[in-house]
Amino acid sequence: MSAWIRLVTSVGVVTVLSAANGHHSVSGVFDAERPFEINGVVTEVEWINPHIYLHLEVTDADGEITRWQLETAPTAFMRKAGITKAMLEGDGTPVTVTGIESHTLPNVGWIRRITFEDGRYFQISAS
Repeated sequence: MSAWIRLVTSVGVVTVLSAANGHHSVSGVFDAERPFEINGVVTEVEWINPHIYLHLEVTDADGEITRWQLETAPTAFMRKAGITKAMLEGDGTPVTVTGIESHTLPNVGWIRRITFEDGRYFQISAS
């Protein structure tokens, strides 16, 4: 095999592995057997690809704040559903989020549903 073919093959393998690492399946990262429901305030929405991230501050009964990083659908999916970044931000009002936790990381989850104080909600993925 020529050096040129080995180089092209190596570049191709690295490219495929990088793409696979950058995008993952929900079940590969999150555990359907670990559902959660949390109440908090959205502090940031990262409207990026391949998935949108919401950052939530959850305050417990003792006043301690826990920060969650919550992943959700791609921006294209949300745009097709008519959902915007501003709609997810919620203007600092409390939200309830249900979803599933990460297999390995604490306070990291996949959003199934986000419900706002006024009753409106977005069902993002199946229960």
